[in-house]
Order: sequence, then structure tokens, then C-alpha cells
Amino acid sequence: QVQLVESGGGLVQAGGSLRLSCAASGRTFSGHAMGWFRQAPGQEREFVAGINQSGSSTDIPDSVQGRFTISRDNAKNTVYLQMNNLKPEGTAVYYCAASRVVDRRQAAYDYWGQGTQVTVSS
Repeated sequence: QVQLVESGGGLVQAGGSLRLSCAASGRTFSGHAMGWFRQAPGQEREFVAGINQSGSSTDIPDSVQGRFTISRDNAKNTVYLQMNNLKPEGTAVYYCAASRVVDRRQAAYDYWGQGTQVTVSS
């Protein structure tokens, strides 16, 4: 069982940066791949970043490539999402999730956090 708690969301102007954190409880954090998703009102949840168990491999979709970076600190049971040059269309609730392998599909993830709101003003 893994419990996930996101933090770091807030209001930022377009072009600004935010770093989201996701703290995991339990001794099995390092055994899970981690992903970040976002969901804007009225839209489907979208994959924005994934990282494998050791942190040696990441997956960033083209939509945020070059602006978003994912990293993890297994000693702190925490995964991070660094978001730079944010755009108004990035306004969404951001979720972290745990899986056995890095995957862009929501169904692959077994555990989810409650989400943190990110609002990007124009």
C-alpha cells in the first residue's frame, strides 16, 4: 500500500515556474515507477511525466517536453515535477501516481494522490 500526498500547487503567471512534490508513505516507494498527470475542467486526465524506480529513465510527452522535468529522491520517498515556462492551458489539478512500470495510461497506476491545483494566469 502506498499513500501519496501532493503539494506545491498555486497561482502563477504565464511564463513562471512551480515545483510540485509528491510525498509517499510506506516502505515500497523505491519499488514503484511514478507518474504525474493533470486534469483540466471538462477534460480527460493527461499524462505529463513518468520516472522509473531508480530515476535513471524518464518519459516526458511532447506537449510539455523542454518545460517539465520529473525527478525523485528515494531516500526522502518523494517525487518532484519541475514546471517551467507555464502556460494558461496548464491550469489543472495535478496528480501523482504509482505504478509497476512507467506508462502513459491511467489504468496502469495503482495508487493516486488527491491532487494539487495549479492555476496559470495570462
